[in-house]
Amino acid sequence: MAELLQKEINESLQGTAFAPFANDPNKYSKKFYIESYGCQMNFSDSEIVASILQEEGYGATRNFEEASLVLINTCSIREKAEQTVRNRLQAFRKVKEQNPGMLVGVLGCMAERLKAKFLEEEKLVDMVVGPDAYRTLPGLIEEAETGQKSVNVLLSREETYADIAPVRLDSNGVTAFVSIMRGCNNMCSFCVVPFTRGRERSRDAHSIIAECQDLFDRGFREVTLLGQNVDSYYYLPSNETEANKETEVTFGKLLELVALISPKLRVRFSTSHPKDITDDVLHTMAKYENICKYIHLPVQSGNTRILQLMNRTYTREWYLNKVHRIREIMPDCGLSTDVISGFCSETEEEHQDTLSMMELSRYDMAYMFSYSERPGTLAARRYQDDVPEDVKKRRLEEIINLQNQHSRESYTADIGKVFEVLIEGDSKRSDADWCGRNSQNKMVVFPKGDYNFQKGDYVQVKINTATQATLIGVVAE
Repeated sequence: MAELLQKEINESLQGTAFAPFANDPNKYSKKFYIESYGCQMNFSDSEIVASILQEEGYGATRNFEEASLVLINTCSIREKAEQTVRNRLQAFRKVKEQNPGMLVGVLGCMAERLKAKFLEEEKLVDMVVGPDAYRTLPGLIEEAETGQKSVNVLLSREETYADIAPVRLDSNGVTAFVSIMRGCNNMCSFCVVPFTRGRERSRDAHSIIAECQDLFDRGFREVTLLGQNVDSYYYLPSNETEANKETEVTFGKLLELVALISPKLRVRFSTSHPKDITDDVLHTMAKYENICKYIHLPVQSGNTRILQLMNRTYTREWYLNKVHRIREIMPDCGLSTDVISGFCSETEEEHQDTLSMMELSRYDMAYMFSYSERPGTLAARRYQDDVPEDVKKRRLEEIINLQNQHSRESYTADIGKVFEVLIEGDSKRSDADWCGRNSQNKMVVFPKGDYNFQKGDYVQVKINTATQATLIGVVAE
């Protein structure tokens, strides 16, 4: 099966061209500016948008005041993110008052939910474009230039943008995101993604491998495969049938195919769902050294009743068994998670279950939030947001404090070890130091010294000290 699929992929690579960097904007007659908020998928989408605009004669700029087109790629997961977007749109409107020819557009997850407010009530934007409608941007821009408000927030069951070569915005030339699927079928009760990004659909494996191969050929040394739930990735060519699955590709097989491009190409992925990650994926990770030993496995809560209200479709025991299985197959695997405090009707005892889950799982890091009701979600329709804000905040503080302790212990335990680090660039604090990550996704900083290393090189680094978020070391002799 692998040989047959690889042959098809090699054939599909013939004549394929990808644009790894945003080209010099000075060669374009028009300029666009784009800001992205939220998950990695949004940043990946912005690179697709940049490619579409570049074909229309737009060059990217970092200064929105000189742009004729200003876009903001939005996130609806958290209320704070929405407020940030509103504040930015207010700033854009002030510049637009001095430059009436400027067009302002909202892209992404907030587009469908708040299109009426943006267009009519607040008059903040000229265009509203949903995540499945980016191909229609040229026509929407043309319509907005006539003074009409332009909108397309239709969701699609087929769109994956597989044939569009992303323009790598703000690229370090070493790491890149590659979208492998869109949408989500999980319907977690707190989450708005299924309503803003539509149903789940997988991109064809040929185009994914072609993009990863091209990135490697152009000097990139790490790809992160992106999806709302990568473990449910599934591709079966249209000429195959369910009874004849010689070239079917599951996520485990896709990981292997990307890893086989070159042992010098690191492979990461995000995000996994506890109910879907399989032993096949774990064994594939263990088999290939260049598949990074790191999994982001959102738990959300440590209590089974709350997990059921969240519609997470697993129990506390199921999740813990999955963590144990990961550690059994890959003892050195890094693990991170998402945690929500104060979900609807959560009791103090149930909050303690979350803390005990953290103690048992021992995450290297976590994204931690207090529950924020999102309009349109199942939880907003079914449950009362009845945990007082001060209780949510106190519980969140306890979660953060515990995770900070675990992170410190995790990073301190690495002192004295030697890791292979992929250099991503200069350290933020000093251009005399390199920074990069190890396989477990931990940031490592070390002095450049007299070595002739470059971005994209792999270096063995011995860890001498650590903070709760950074490993600090020297080149291992």
